[in-house]
Amino acid sequence: MSDELVSPTSGAAPPPVVGSRVAAPSVGRLLRFDGVERVAHWANATLFTVLMATALPLYFGSIESFVGRRALVADIHTWCGVALPIPLIISLAGPWGARLRRDVRRLNRWSSEEVRWLRSFGTRTVVNADKFNPGQKLNAAFIGGSILVMLASGSILKWFQPFPLSWRTGATFVHDVLAAAIFAVVAGHVLFALTHPQALRAMVTGTISKAWAERHAPGWLAEELTSGLVPDEASSPG
Repeated sequence: MSDELVSPTSGAAPPPVVGSRVAAPSVGRLLRFDGVERVAHWANATLFTVLMATALPLYFGSIESFVGRRALVADIHTWCGVALPIPLIISLAGPWGARLRRDVRRLNRWSSEEVRWLRSFGTRTVVNADKFNPGQKLNAAFIGGSILVMLASGSILKWFQPFPLSWRTGATFVHDVLAAAIFAVVAGHVLFALTHPQALRAMVTGTISKAWAERHAPGWLAEELTSGLVPDEASSPG
């Protein structure tokens, strides 16, 4: 999907094309997440939700006695875990994933300001924030690593025959502790999203207001201005 700016006025004439890009109107909404990114996010969120919901009766006997059918719940949990990386792999694999690959590179790139924020345990302010703030980058790193570790440890627990007892014991410990951490991080992520409705809406509609970007992601907005996708209003007519 092309880098574009969505005009707030319906029925207006389409903006002129500049090369292979679409010139931005003087006032508009920035494209923050394209369709591939949004589908990957919500597919991943759905699988995480099912995994967390099916984990509860497997860990807590009182919930298991209420739900019943432990074998079916275990199978759903297992195969959702196996499927967890698939939406991301498909989204990243082809030409349709160009924006997602670019955002993954952003998530792995830390500015000196962000490193200082990290060393100060979040007490310092990041003035020139990127498209993703340091908290979002930490969350992405944790979730990405958790998917790999949970898939590996869960596979040892499910198909345990080739592995020695020490591996199975270690896999059980890692799986249980990391599951508790995931519950805490996902709960924090959901609460943060609910308290930032514009950012949450961007993951549904794909766009965010320029005013929001000026307040929360000025570094990213500056890149968009430089690219010509968002006009500098100081030089815009009127």
